[in-house]
Amino acid sequence: MVYFGQDGCPYCIRLMEVNFRQAAIADKARRHFVALALNIWGDREVTWVDGKVTSEKRLAAQLKVQFTPTLLFLDERGGVALRLNGYYPPHHFEAALDYVAARLESKMGFNEYLKQQVREAASEKLNPQPFFMAAPFDLRRAPGGKPLAVLFETPHCAGCDELHAVAFQRKEVLAQLAKFDVARFALSGNDPLTAPDGKNISAAAWARALDVGYVPTLVLFDRRGREVFRTEAYLRPFHVAGALEYVSSGAYLREPSFQRFLQAKAERMRSRGESVDLWN
Repeated sequence: MVYFGQDGCPYCIRLMEVNFRQAAIADKARRHFVALALNIWGDREVTWVDGKVTSEKRLAAQLKVQFTPTLLFLDERGGVALRLNGYYPPHHFEAALDYVAARLESKMGFNEYLKQQVREAASEKLNPQPFFMAAPFDLRRAPGGKPLAVLFETPHCAGCDELHAVAFQRKEVLAQLAKFDVARFALSGNDPLTAPDGKNISAAAWARALDVGYVPTLVLFDRRGREVFRTEAYLRPFHVAGALEYVSSGAYLREPSFQRFLQAKAERMRSRGESVDLWN
């Protein structure tokens, strides 16, 4: 279990102080895994599974680590059995440990396993929003048009409910969403759509083609219809707004590191006398 984190990361703190404080999770982690912690900005020497020697920060860049925490679960041959890009709440994280420990990656996808194993007290229906596109869903981009944000959800998803109840009520998030065309689909839904590449496909088939393995996942496309970024873990409003701005502003073209973009954004806010709250 290779953990990529950074100092001051509220999600990393939550992973350590909430997830790993739960006896069942800590016991499974000790029993089934060898754990290694790396700093995405660190200079310590690391010998990766291919035998090449590099630094922590170069390895993080090589593996395209955009969120902290990011966890890579490696099998006995050094292959990636599961990758978690961002913070997963305890019930999802414990399921991830069980999934890898049982060596299920060759038998079923992680999202399928989650649906079988995790039960949450949550809304039976998808939450509506006035900024969602209505059918028919033609997601092709027109010249001069907006970038595209596609949200994949499921019913009975507590994280989805929280996204709607908290992040989607914040003015900074709504201001960024207004810069996108926003489509929402059920992960296993049969809604017909025209994908940005012009292919006619169902929502479920498109989710599989995009390898969406977690809900809620927000997939962000540029004005030409190319996927350029996605969020696929538990995020608080500051990071939801930041991810949207990262794409809407075109910052992803200049700064390949989402974390450096967020740091610069926070510094600009503080220089203007604005408070920066990464969690609330």
